[in-house]
Amino acid sequence: MGMSFQSLPITAREVKATEAVLQKLYNAARLGLRGDNLALNAGLLPIEYRRLCQMDPIAELAIQKGYADAEGEMSLVLHTAARNGDTKAAEMILKHRHDWVAKQHVQVDVAQQISISMALEKAEQRVMQIPSDVVDVIEHQPKAASIAAPTHAAAEVQR
Repeated sequence: MGMSFQSLPITAREVKATEAVLQKLYNAARLGLRGDNLALNAGLLPIEYRRLCQMDPIAELAIQKGYADAEGEMSLVLHTAARNGDTKAAEMILKHRHDWVAKQHVQVDVAQQISISMALEKAEQRVMQIPSDVVDVIEHQPKAASIAAPTHAAAEVQR
């Protein structure tokens, strides 16, 4: 991994799928790199990488093998952890590999459900409990009330 910026070529070279190039592509893929980052990590310019993949399908195979080996290794780590009691690892395996979803427990208390008709009945009962003298005052208030009118009406209610 001692690759530095200065060692990259300025112009695209003719690259062949040698064992060394394939190993670099495999190693970069195993790290999870993709596209241009994979190419640069393997010591290739992105254009060289694309040309190599077009000219020699073995390059794509080396990359796919790198991805597969890395995924297999991480899968083994997760499965080992799950078998050893790591519930988070077990949950991740179930969610992401077996499409498992934890049950969402939603509990509804039936006693707190209120129907519209019940709500209307209760509202009517409250209206019926208003004393008749208060209802008379409310019914006889003038529609165009002045600022002083509320004070006058309040005095009437207190009598």
